[in-house]
Order: sequence, then C-alpha cells, then structure tokens
Amino acid sequence: MAESPSANQWPRFRDDEPLEQPAVTLDAFLDQSNATAVRLEPDEDARLLLPHLDRLSLVEVAFPKFRDGRGYSTARVLREAGYTGELRAQGDVLVDQILFMRRCGFDSFAPESPINEEVAAASLARYEHVYQCAADAAVPVWKLRHGQ
Repeated sequence: MAESPSANQWPRFRDDEPLEQPAVTLDAFLDQSNATAVRLEPDEDARLLLPHLDRLSLVEVAFPKFRDGRGYSTARVLREAGYTGELRAQGDVLVDQILFMRRCGFDSFAPESPINEEVAAASLARYEHVYQCAADAAVPVWKLRHGQ
C-alpha cells in the first residue's frame, strides 16, 4: 500500500498524492470545465464521463449500502475505457469487499467505518488464484492451466 491510513481515508493503493479538491456531483461536473473530481451515485451512468476521462483525477463512487453492487460495474466501465486516475469507493465499504473492489479497479477507499489494516491485508492475500477476468491484470486460473 502506498501510504498509511489517514483519519478519513484508508486504504489507498496509489503512489501519487491524494487529490484535495472535493468531488462534485455528476450534473455539476458535466456543467463546468474546471472540475477534476466527480462523485457518482449508484443510479448514475458512468458512461457519461467517458468523453472527459482525460481531465479527471478522481472518481468517487458512492456505496450507500454494502449490498448495492452497482458501483462495481461503474468501476469496470471506467477502467475498461482507459481511466487511470484515482477510483475511490466511498461509504458502506466492508473489509471483505475490498479484494473484489480492487479487482474491478478501485484503488482507494473511504469507508464509513474503520477497517482493520491487518484484516484487510489478510483478505487481499487470501486467494492465490482468481477464476474470472476483471479490470485488474490477474490471469484466471483456467488460463494458467491451459497455458494461455
């Protein structure tokens, strides 16, 4: 991990400095040309950001409830379209979701409740192999078995 936890954000898997600019709503972002950080709510379409990826430094994706998985799709849409800026999961983020969120492309987290660093590290290291393709570079075990 690139840095130790701060009071309001942990963990962060990036080497660059965190953006201090607050994230604006999607509507506000689309109406202005100087914003570099945007917050997406679960019902908002990440594809609206695709023409603007070059000016985005941060996309914060809201997880109001841990059981709402729409943010995973948002992350994949953005990463697969080439977004390389910070992608932050914010809200009801649980430690057992971080591995799957990382696989979808999230590289920073702002959970509402504290996350134990040791438990998170153990969760991220738990599985040696993955079974499906995702936004990360992990090679699925079936490809490894078949030499692909």
